[in-house]
Amino acid sequence: MKGKILHPDESYAIMGACFQVHNEVGCGFTEEVYQECLEYELSSRKIAFEAQRELQITYRGHTLRKGFRPDLIVAGKIIVELKALASLAGEHRAQLINYLKASGMELGLLVNFGSFPKLEYERLIWTSGQNRPRASKLNNDVWEPIPL
Repeated sequence: MKGKILHPDESYAIMGACFQVHNEVGCGFTEEVYQECLEYELSSRKIAFEAQRELQITYRGHTLRKGFRPDLIVAGKIIVELKALASLAGEHRAQLINYLKASGMELGLLVNFGSFPKLEYERLIWTSGQNRPRASKLNNDVWEPIPL
């Protein structure tokens, strides 16, 4: 499957909504503000999503009492994790990778509304059985690999 983009239509639709929010609101607000704006934008575009749905974690076959809540699950198959920080760091990627592993989903979008002056975003892919996640950034309408 080399060279193919995982869930391309959904990815572009989500990122289009993120760009719209960023163009309207800019940076400088809290993550919660961007989450509410993005939920409104996704709804207005009739893009199916769930916000803050609790997902379970299993450890050695045992379901833990504590779960996790990704910011958004779009189309039942893409985790969108939002940030409002100066820049993304390794721990933010690790959080999303863990969410992907625990959920069994393969694609996550890490979107940072706090980076000035541009929206910062990455695609992270985790496939069961692989040793390392794959990451990419959109550059001139092409998702290009970035090192992790």
